[in-house]
Amino acid sequence: MDLVTVDSEPMMRALPQLVPDSACVRCDVCCRFPEADSFLRPYFTDHEIADAVAHGVAESFFLDKSGSQVNVVENPIGEGYVCPAFDSTSGRCGIYDVRPLDCQLYPLALMWDASGEEVLLGWDTKCPFMREAPPSTIRAYADHVANILGSEALVEKIVAHPRLIGRFQDDVIVLKTLPQLTARLAPRRGDPRLRPLAASDAPYFGQAIEQSHRRSPNTPAAFAFPYHYMWTSLLPYWWMEIHDTVFLFAKSPDGWFMPLPPLGPGPLERAVDHAFALMHQWNGPSPVSRIEHVMNSQRGLLPVDGYQFQRNDGDYLYSVAALAALAGDHYKSQRALCNRVEREHRITSEPYRSEHQNDCMALHRRWAGHKRQGNIDAMGKLLLEDAELAHMRVLQEHEQIGLSGTVIRVDNVLVAYTFGYWLTPQTWCVLLEVADRSIPGLAQWVFRDTCRIAMAQGAVSINAMEDAGLPGLRATKLAYRPTAILDTWTITRVTR
Repeated sequence: MDLVTVDSEPMMRALPQLVPDSACVRCDVCCRFPEADSFLRPYFTDHEIADAVAHGVAESFFLDKSGSQVNVVENPIGEGYVCPAFDSTSGRCGIYDVRPLDCQLYPLALMWDASGEEVLLGWDTKCPFMREAPPSTIRAYADHVANILGSEALVEKIVAHPRLIGRFQDDVIVLKTLPQLTARLAPRRGDPRLRPLAASDAPYFGQAIEQSHRRSPNTPAAFAFPYHYMWTSLLPYWWMEIHDTVFLFAKSPDGWFMPLPPLGPGPLERAVDHAFALMHQWNGPSPVSRIEHVMNSQRGLLPVDGYQFQRNDGDYLYSVAALAALAGDHYKSQRALCNRVEREHRITSEPYRSEHQNDCMALHRRWAGHKRQGNIDAMGKLLLEDAELAHMRVLQEHEQIGLSGTVIRVDNVLVAYTFGYWLTPQTWCVLLEVADRSIPGLAQWVFRDTCRIAMAQGAVSINAMEDAGLPGLRATKLAYRPTAILDTWTITRVTR
């Protein structure tokens, strides 16, 4: 492969391709996406955007001319979406000669490992050719491409556009580690005090919350270790301790942010100032720097002229006694559905055990498939896509991170599972709940059963978390008549 330089941008020409053209033309995977905002859309650098525009792709398909993923369009001859440079009829790319590095690499993929510490080169199993090429051939090809990616020019290009490195994907087979890129891009490079969030950190994290005096009846669900740890399969989470204060960070493709305010006994304003100073050091002036899930009580401790506050969707808080009984006209519909499932089926529940894992994941896939076929918007579909890995993490590590689970059987078949945690000594938080959508009343029965178990163990309130902005989920949560909706805030620093 030859490298030339145009305006200091290394341009790849004729990167050797393992997959033959005949296989690509027959393929129905590349350049096609199930959702409009799929994270798999190719990333274009600023120079690659200029090339694409010069070859007929409208500038409007790129939100950020300095580098961005391409916006896709509805597939004119089928379902889903396609790249605007893709000709659905011929199955060919209209800018093939100047296609971006992201596309030239495929079916190889650059990604972080699950911990966010190391850059990997892998082979995407979604490519049908994966099942045809001998493993030895694929590995030899990966070795060759890895050598090319180690060139100084390409390392500089990727460092300038770190979003070329995607998040970890379970269906990508790891072939090579890329130490040169890791050394330049690893999140640790900014501050050696950062440590990846691990299951073993759960007790320390809980202690930090206690010391920050944030436990109260109005504590949001985010002030708990499992709430964050379950997503480490999708985003790398890191933490550090400075002057008895714990700072939790997550690293998205766009940069660093804090999914929770600093946790410590000292003044909140000083800790928040320190947090934004760190994020500015790592992100530069990027607007991605933010702190999420700031409580109402914390907002009052911060100067209104120093920060911008954006209200988040709030957690739904309920009386556990009301939901355990479902008495009165307000709960007539939910009560009738619970009665129906008990009348039509033999239903039992038992604590979750590790041997239930495969059945639970099979249920999750069926459940997600049914939801995708229903009336669900693009955001809902994206959340479903992300949720599978998070549910797998919970099923595998629930005990280490302080979660309790229950599985439900109907006629001796596993049809539902739910996991939760004690948010406060009197508040049980429902973290996950999956129920077979083909059984009328099952979801209502599972929720009522969860509330009854929690009440028997001393719960006064149930926190059912937020509605993620999904109208259907919001309507369901409101129908259970919450006693409160616990608003939180996302804060960003005001630039002067």
